[in-house]
Amino acid sequence: MKKTRFKLVALAAIVLSVATLISCSDDDPTAVAPVITGPSSWTRDKEALASAAAAYPHWQRLSSSFSFLVESATASTISFEGPDSDPGPLVSLFQTDVNNWYPTKIFNYLYVSISDANRTVAQADSSFANENLSQATIDLARGRALFIRGLAYLYLVELWGEVPLILTANNPSTAEQTTRQPIEKVYTQIIKDLTEAEALLPAYEQTHSNPSKGAANAILARAYLQWASKPLSQSEVAAIALAKNDPAAPSWDSEKLQNAVAYANKVINSGNYSLEPNFADLWGVKAENRSAEHIFTIHHDGDDLGDLQGNHQTHCPFTERFDLYVDNHIGPSDVTLVDRFSDSDTRKKWSIITSLYNIDEEIGSADPDVIENYKRYEFIFPVTSPRISKYIHRSPKFPEAAYSTEGEQPNNINRIEIRYAEVLLIKAEALLNLGRAGEALTPVNQLRQRAGLSNLSALTQDALENEWYLELFFEQKEWLNLTRWRKLVSSVLTEVPQYEYYKSDYASVATIIAAKGPENDGTNGTKTNYPFFAKIYKHLHSKTDRVSGKFYRFPIPKGLSGNDLGIEQNPGY
Repeated sequence: MKKTRFKLVALAAIVLSVATLISCSDDDPTAVAPVITGPSSWTRDKEALASAAAAYPHWQRLSSSFSFLVESATASTISFEGPDSDPGPLVSLFQTDVNNWYPTKIFNYLYVSISDANRTVAQADSSFANENLSQATIDLARGRALFIRGLAYLYLVELWGEVPLILTANNPSTAEQTTRQPIEKVYTQIIKDLTEAEALLPAYEQTHSNPSKGAANAILARAYLQWASKPLSQSEVAAIALAKNDPAAPSWDSEKLQNAVAYANKVINSGNYSLEPNFADLWGVKAENRSAEHIFTIHHDGDDLGDLQGNHQTHCPFTERFDLYVDNHIGPSDVTLVDRFSDSDTRKKWSIITSLYNIDEEIGSADPDVIENYKRYEFIFPVTSPRISKYIHRSPKFPEAAYSTEGEQPNNINRIEIRYAEVLLIKAEALLNLGRAGEALTPVNQLRQRAGLSNLSALTQDALENEWYLELFFEQKEWLNLTRWRKLVSSVLTEVPQYEYYKSDYASVATIIAAKGPENDGTNGTKTNYPFFAKIYKHLHSKTDRVSGKFYRFPIPKGLSGNDLGIEQNPGY
């Protein structure tokens, strides 16, 4: 991968070296991005815009990492990448600790982004318009910096709770870098940053990786909904850290719910965004900066193209393509998850699949314009498990087919941070918890209509949660939703034991042969991927054995060089 370098400040000055990285984390923590470190104020427009842009490339490192952290730490996803002692599988096994690369990477690089944003804000505040530097550019640079800082702190408070609040551009004090601030104070700063950003940003950006008023309002709606649930404090997590039960259901803050609705309405009423009529058109390079549903994205050029890390969120769920006997990096934890989608739901085949044609493998000499003349692969027992479907690079000729060649599963696809569908769900959830279930039906039914489903006549919390799951499957939202609803532990303990691959049948070669019959012992040509299913079985049982209240937060990690950051640890770690 191409390496570039940037200067680190504040908490992020810990960047030194890490001995071993895994393939979907194929980024060198010593490799850093260029930033403007010149005078304390700008003299030209391009200096201002370059300074603001410097806070954004760090997020390229995180696009796939969010999947390995917040998807694998749920019932429905397993990381198969490498041995079970590797960082991704350890999260999946509920064995995350302070040394795990994924929390380390996300925590530290969010603060790297924040430090660059802090510098931009300070430079904006000290710069004055002249013939080469316009006030409009100063304001735009400041707005972009405030937006990404607010988004970074939103992830930090959601994943780690109370966190240090670093707002100083140069040489923050040790206390500022290590003192965990109350959750209310962190959310107050998030709202302040995003509100100020919204006032400075353009109403709409055709390049969706540039923030706009719409993006700021969408993230404000997300932040207010999360804050309205009264996130657990350090002491509340400590009280359940070792228990195998969830805390009490959230006691919602009505004022913050109303704000969530108000900001969602700003996005909806702007007229700049809408649902794609066809769910399939949301995905892939073809949708970048074209889809009216994308509100804010993280730009990716792909590995070896100047990207700090290609978007492996799109690569890791379909790593080996049609080589079924090699473990995928990440994927659904059970075949029964396919059944959560009804056959009439048009989102189903674009979310999770059990079969796919290989467009590079014709069978016979029949008409190549007929899909049945290509080899069809099954992602089910006795060989492998279902695949996450949203990011598979499909054949333009046949949506039911994909490519088998290495270069045809790209990682230069922008990561969708937030899209219009999420804004509709935020509005619906806020309205439901304000006691306005009738009004909440409208945005939910818009999504169901797009999916080809009948309208709901009434909306319950369970029905709403199901719509979140179906619409945003494997879009890095499930853990955040479960912790907001206070259902993380119960979801593991109730769902996982019902899974097919949780059964003792899949524990070993002997049990699979005993349960499934001698036709799976290989003597008649049937090839069973015993190690794969034994691994799934192990992960599922580890989830139920190890889940506890401490997993409402991730551990405060070490620095990228392995040093202790001096921040009080989260309960249970």
